[in-house]
Order: sequence, then C-alpha cells, then structure tokens
Amino acid sequence: MPQVDFEELPDHGRLWVFPARRGLDAAERARCLAVVDDFLAGWAAHGRPLRSARDLAEDRFVLVGVDVDAEQPSGCSIDALTRALRGLEGPMGTTFVDHTPVWYREDADIRSVSRADFRSLARAGEVGPETSVFDTSLTRIEQLRDGGLERPAAETWHRRAFFRDRS
Repeated sequence: MPQVDFEELPDHGRLWVFPARRGLDAAERARCLAVVDDFLAGWAAHGRPLRSARDLAEDRFVLVGVDVDAEQPSGCSIDALTRALRGLEGPMGTTFVDHTPVWYREDADIRSVSRADFRSLARAGEVGPETSVFDTSLTRIEQLRDGGLERPAAETWHRRAFFRDRS
C-alpha cells in the first residue's frame, strides 16, 4: 500500500517518535523527510507493504505511524525503520535513535539534556512538574493526537522519575 497522509491513519495505529538531538534547518528537514519517504515507499513486513505515514514536529521529532489494521509491522520491519533513521545520524551530525535524553521546553527553545542533568535541574528548582516536556515513548497515534507529545512533566512518566515528592 502506498504511503498516506498522517491524518488518514487510525487512532489505534502504531507510532514511533525519533527525536533529533537538535532542531533541523530547512535543508536538513527536507533531506530527512525525503529519506523517510523513500524508506516508507518500500516498507514491508514479511513481504507485505505497510500502510504508513510520517510527519515532523517541532523541526526535530520524526513521527512514523502504521495502520495496524492493514498490516502489522514485524520486528524485522521495525529494525529496518530504525536503521534508516540511524543512517541519517552521521551525515546530519545529530541522533534520531536515542531516547535517553530528556527534551523539554525552556521559553521558546527546546532543550535536550541527560537524565542526570534534568534531575539536577529539578533538584535546583530550575524545572518542575509544570515544565513542558516531550514524551518520545508514545506508541499509539491516539496519544499523539491527544497532545501527548508535549505536556507538563506532572502528566508524564517524568513526574515519577524526577518529581516524586512534588505534584
């Protein structure tokens, strides 16, 4: 099946979020999306095409979704997607397949820091439960559509990890 518009995928479709360590400029966004489009055009699970879509949020979060009603992605097909994004990392000088940092909004800027550094910022009171964070662990398109990518830390796994003593 051909690639479709992201809006055409069902809410219960599978989602992957690939965060770039930094914001991408216009040329990098175009290159990144062209590579993802090329990959999705031939993406298949056990020889069966996957009905899929992609999007880019905040100039740094590559979103890939699959219509699981049409065909379920396999472990091998997911590995292939990850390899395609990892293949962009060196040439673009950033990472896409690293979910260990914490992404958060500071004023209008999106910051990426290690979990240890975010914990230090929390202890110092520089970030708190109300800090807007980006949850790259989303797995369903519905979560994205419900505003799950960016929410206050108190509404995500970040609360348990960094703000147990505060709400």
